[in-house]
Amino acid sequence: MATMKDVAQKAGVGVGTVSRVINHVPGVKESTLNKVNEAIKALNYIPDAYARGLKTKSSRTIALIVSSVWYPFFSEFAYYVEKRLDKEDYKLLLCNSDNNPVEEAKYIKMLKQNKIDAIIAITYSDIEQYIYSNIPFVSLDRYFDKKVSYVTSDNYEGGKLAAKELLKHGAKDLVYVGSHSKYPNGTMLRRDGFRDYLEDNGIDYKEIFLQEPVKDFTPYVLEMLQLHPEIDGIFCHNDSLLLKLQKILLQHGYQVPKDIQLIGFDGMNLSADLPLGISTIAQPVESLANGAVDLVLQKIADPSLKNEAKMYPVKYIEGNTTK
Repeated sequence: MATMKDVAQKAGVGVGTVSRVINHVPGVKESTLNKVNEAIKALNYIPDAYARGLKTKSSRTIALIVSSVWYPFFSEFAYYVEKRLDKEDYKLLLCNSDNNPVEEAKYIKMLKQNKIDAIIAITYSDIEQYIYSNIPFVSLDRYFDKKVSYVTSDNYEGGKLAAKELLKHGAKDLVYVGSHSKYPNGTMLRRDGFRDYLEDNGIDYKEIFLQEPVKDFTPYVLEMLQLHPEIDGIFCHNDSLLLKLQKILLQHGYQVPKDIQLIGFDGMNLSADLPLGISTIAQPVESLANGAVDLVLQKIADPSLKNEAKMYPVKYIEGNTTK
């Protein structure tokens, strides 16, 4: 197996120069850089990432915490994060936390031990005590009291857009259905935007807004429909909930969208080239992922940087759950 010394001899440079090339240290001449890379390729040299990490105090690994990869939006986000990190010569460590703060705290501990370089997190659990302002930590949608950088879609405008589209498609008696964490996060603004648009236009609406976890929305939805049979349009907190409500409605004799129209939020796909087919407010997943990586790489380079928030626009996608 080739060593760094072998690479140095073949390239006609010192071992220190090879080390600088491998560790992406700036200042190496382009001609030298090319010679070293050609030698690495010719010898099929594989750098010892563990040893390099001990020396540089960098593992070139970033952890992504999600509650579950079963949810397609999170899976798509993870895909784009990994794709971008690969271009930056970083590895991705994926953590399925199941909204368990103990699991999430383990990864923050790894960060402090230099086993990973940074964390990108989609978390709605109580990890406030583990967040420090000087660690490279970027959140999706979640705001912390100890401010951290985060990326988010324009959830508020998305809620307004859902109300506009339901009215535009002929629905008159509207309901918001969703759940919420007890910790502040941007997804709650979807309900706010929906509510404010309807109230500003003098339109009454109803809502089912429950604190998580919610095992089953069925009894709440059926009670609402029994009390208010005139309901003909529902804005669902996310696409996953839309699919659950659609199943509930069909099982109880309602036709979607003939009787009740549904709009979700996220714009999740079954696969990269296969849209789910529902009407939804779509988030720009790739832009969110790239924005999160940008912020976390900036934090790695300079942990003292001020925290920053990036917001991205949403759009309505027509599907088969509206007329």
